[in-house]
Amino acid sequence: MSDTAPAYGLWSLVIINSVVFIVFAASFFKPGNARDWRSLGMFSAFIVALFAEMYGFPLTIYLLSGWLAQRFPGVDFLAHDSGHLLEVMFGWRANPHFGPFHLLSTLFIGGGFWLLAGAWKILYAAQLEKRLATTGPYARVRHPQYIAFVLIMFGFLLQWPTLITLAMFPILVFAYVRLARREELEAARMFGTKWDQYVRHTPAFVPRFGKRSGSAGD
Repeated sequence: MSDTAPAYGLWSLVIINSVVFIVFAASFFKPGNARDWRSLGMFSAFIVALFAEMYGFPLTIYLLSGWLAQRFPGVDFLAHDSGHLLEVMFGWRANPHFGPFHLLSTLFIGGGFWLLAGAWKILYAAQLEKRLATTGPYARVRHPQYIAFVLIMFGFLLQWPTLITLAMFPILVFAYVRLARREELEAARMFGTKWDQYVRHTPAFVPRFGKRSGSAGD
């Protein structure tokens, strides 16, 4: 971005980026019921809040401007690259797009979308055959799609932290855990002992690596 180009107020970029990432997530997630749409809706709210500050109005920088100017003198926080606050705060003053936090965020975001796509294929096939999803990512963890959303949001926090998205993140994680628990009650009613066996071998949110668990639905 050149020195003369506006750093913010780019609302067309807010809309374009929000739509691209929401549609991208929806194409991998393919919501099919009210719970799916709720999950995607929460993710969409996070994405819109993120890009509204990234390209529209830098609320976080305005609110913290006094503290930032005192702690990091000489940094033009109204320049767009300075919005990569972690890169600035931890001393990475070169191109922030090649900084460690940005590179790490790319891994989290890419990994999240990869997991979201892989989990959906397994879940969709299982739903068509009215059986429990226990293969692929579901052999390692019971809720890979919710974990994928959390990974993507965490990646964006590393890249462009804002006060609003930092506040939203734990609330959304809590909401996803509640959705997952509600989903488990329905699965237990539907699959009975197969679900009980699956739960005994497969953790809910922290993937089990190494030898795959014995799956109830195989």
